[in-house]
Amino acid sequence: MNRPHFADIARELTEAIASGRYPVGSVLPTELELRDQYQTSRHTVRAALHELQQMGLVSRRKNAGTRVESARPRNEFRPTLASVDDLVQFGSEHLRLVQSVEEIVAEGRLAKTLKCTDGARWLRISSLRIDGGKDSPPVGWTDVYIDPDYIDVAEAAREEPGTLISSLIEARHGRSIAEIQQGVQAVLVSQEMAERLRVEKGTAALEIVRRYLDSSGATFEISISVHPAERFSVAMRLKRSDV
Repeated sequence: MNRPHFADIARELTEAIASGRYPVGSVLPTELELRDQYQTSRHTVRAALHELQQMGLVSRRKNAGTRVESARPRNEFRPTLASVDDLVQFGSEHLRLVQSVEEIVAEGRLAKTLKCTDGARWLRISSLRIDGGKDSPPVGWTDVYIDPDYIDVAEAAREEPGTLISSLIEARHGRSIAEIQQGVQAVLVSQEMAERLRVEKGTAALEIVRRYLDSSGATFEISISVHPAERFSVAMRLKRSDV
């Protein structure tokens, strides 16, 4: 049996708290009890509890356990990405609504962001990311840039909204992810983007640029995503080098 992803455990615990199974003021089962309950590792359980803490549902204190502080999340959307696996999980759980597909010429600021020459041609797939129904406020807006010859991928992106575009490229063209280079910066939402994301102009947001490289080190996809700050977060794990 496959071990559950930490996001699955976090979701079940969130539902249990919301239903009153674990009322405000109560203490959740210990890490060891949850480990045995879900037949997973203690590390996975800790990651799930960290998600609940990030949402404001629980507090954690040494020798005091995990206490339920609220029955409702602090904000409705807060997916966290810390690995390629998390990115795939995000893709499967958040509906992609393709808004447009067009061939464009990259120049000026866009060419600099994509790290390509002025005049380079790309196929751009622009989408909204939705958590829940189509009427839910968007988690973000993403422009994906791929080889213009991959028009079949653009068509598949509409038909398979839960599959990452990089996975579609791998399935159809055999180019798989060996590395993702990611840059994150704070931005203020423009008027055009504010209308797309249903927020006020000037709202704080995260702009994330990801470059997808294959085993040869060649870039086969670039994405630029804008996420309202209160609907998204990015996590990373830092480990001490053995050297």
